[in-house]
Amino acid sequence: MPYGSRFGVKHAINRRQLMKTAAAGAALVAAPGIIGRARAQTPLKVAAIYTVPVEQQWVSRIHKAANAAVARGDIEYVFSENTSNNDYERVMREYSEAGHDLIIGEAFAVEEAARQVARDYPDKAYLLGSSFKPMDDTPNFAVFDNYIQDASYLSGIIAGAMTQSKNIGMVGGFPIPEVNRLMHAFMAGARESAPDIKFQVAFIGSWFDPPKAKETAFAQIDAGADLLYAERFGVSDAAKERGILAVGNVIDTQADYPDTVAASALWHFEPTLDAAIARVKAGTFKAEDYGVYSFMKEGGCSLAPLGTFEGRVPEAALKLVAEREAAIKDGSLVVEINDEEPKSS
Repeated sequence: MPYGSRFGVKHAINRRQLMKTAAAGAALVAAPGIIGRARAQTPLKVAAIYTVPVEQQWVSRIHKAANAAVARGDIEYVFSENTSNNDYERVMREYSEAGHDLIIGEAFAVEEAARQVARDYPDKAYLLGSSFKPMDDTPNFAVFDNYIQDASYLSGIIAGAMTQSKNIGMVGGFPIPEVNRLMHAFMAGARESAPDIKFQVAFIGSWFDPPKAKETAFAQIDAGADLLYAERFGVSDAAKERGILAVGNVIDTQADYPDTVAASALWHFEPTLDAAIARVKAGTFKAEDYGVYSFMKEGGCSLAPLGTFEGRVPEAALKLVAEREAAIKDGSLVVEINDEEPKSS
């Protein structure tokens, strides 16, 4: 999730474009509830609006998927990063006026304004991260989120097998559904390996405050945790300094912490974006919830390669991970989506 936008945190404008797009091709043709296209074979003009830098973990996955679509020749892509919430609507309107076919990004702190822009430009397609569902009054506004509970659950199985104290620390930003569901899935997986495991759960009230996350993690280590769930930057630093393990979220940071990060749940935005591109080109884009494309069976999430932890994870845990992963992919196992705030136990 675009950690930095949900609670009105403002960022200075710093617009940077990856590549310039050329103005060519036919415009979108609107049909009731559906965006149609006259030129399905030419690259779509896609614009993205981010409230944080593209290097930030959640946004980096969207940016990566967009660049992959550029490389395939499916889209032309421009983006704005560090866009403040107060400026978000203006930037959306500028991109809409500039003739972009599909606008992506996040609308968590600017829902009303973003949806109004979509209503004002019914011939454009909008795919934005949102905690809300599609609405009938905005038929060209589709939503998504990172439902990577499947991969989080598998990472928990490994964590439960790796902890010796049976005490895991968990540091999150804010207790919102997008964070809560991943924590709950991780905890469920850990209990598969160690039913008597205990959790220390804390939220730092910020999407980007590595020093605070680090200090919170230190406190959990002092209270007996020998493994940390690193939902925030700064947690793995604490684990590294104290010589314990960590499990990552959304991106793989093992290269930076080769002796610390034992596993990570990865988010892959490609299935979400590719589905939207296909619908716009086919003239079938409409208000839908694209959350399902983050599920493991859709290729939207995975467990990171073990890398430096090859041979260090107990075989019994790896066997259980393989079994559960197969069941998730064939639909015989559905990982619970629990959006309630997790508590220490």
